[in-house]
Amino acid sequence: MKLLRCVFTARGLTLFVLVFLHAPLVVLVVNSFNESRFGGEWEGFTWKWYDRLWAERAVWEALSITLKIALSSTLTAMILGTLAALALHHFRTRLQTAHRVLITLPLALPDLLMGMSLLALFVALGVETGMLTLWMAHVTFSVSYVAMVVLARLEDFDPTLLEAARDLGATRWQAARRVLLPLILPGILAGGLLAFTLSIDDYVISFFVSGPGTTTLPLRVASMMKTSRSLPVINALSTLMIVATFGLAALSFRLQKR
Repeated sequence: MKLLRCVFTARGLTLFVLVFLHAPLVVLVVNSFNESRFGGEWEGFTWKWYDRLWAERAVWEALSITLKIALSSTLTAMILGTLAALALHHFRTRLQTAHRVLITLPLALPDLLMGMSLLALFVALGVETGMLTLWMAHVTFSVSYVAMVVLARLEDFDPTLLEAARDLGATRWQAARRVLLPLILPGILAGGLLAFTLSIDDYVISFFVSGPGTTTLPLRVASMMKTSRSLPVINALSTLMIVATFGLAALSFRLQKR
C-alpha cells in the first residue's frame, strides 16, 4: 500500500512539473489562433495572425540571417567538435586535460559573460561586428555541445574493431572512414542538431556580437515585443519555432539512442 502510494505521489509530482513547464507554451499556441489581440479572453478561432506573419518582411529577413548563421556554424562545429572529441578520447596528456577544460568551459559559462567577453575580444582586435563575428561566436559555443555528444558516443566504441580492420588490410584512413565514422555518425548528427537548435534560439550572445543589418530572429522578436500590436504575430511565430525546436530535439535524441 505504501509502495502504491509512493508511485501515485511520484506520478502526481511528475505530472505537476510537466504541466508547470509546458502550460505557458500551450497558452502561447492557443493565443496564436485567438481572435483577440491581447489574449485575455477567447474571441474565436482565426488564422489572421499567421497571414500577418507571412506579410512581415523583416521577420523573414531575420530568419534568413538566422538560418545562414545556424547552418554555417553548425557545420563548422560538427567538424571541429568531432576532431576535439577524437583527440580527447585517444590521448591522455596534460595538454588534453587543458583541452577538456577549454571545451567544457562554454557549457558552464553564463551567456551574458560569454557575449561580453567575445565583444571585448572583437573590439580589441578591431573586428567590426557583423556576420563574421556572429558566425565565430556561434561556433565558439556550438563546438562544446558537439564535442560532448561525440565523446559520449566514443566511450561506447570498441577499439578492437579498428584493429580488426587493420588486420584485414585496411589503412588507417580506410579503417576510420569505413568503421569509425559510420559508428559515430549518429552522435555527430545529434550534436549538430543540438548545436543548430541552440544557434537558432540564441539571443544573449547574438545581442552583443551582431552588427547593423545582421539582426537574427530572436533579436527581431525582442524588438517586436515593444509594441502591443505585434504580440499576436509573435505568438504565431513562436508557435512555429516551438514546433521546429521540438522536432529537431526529438530527432537529436533519437539519433543519440541509435
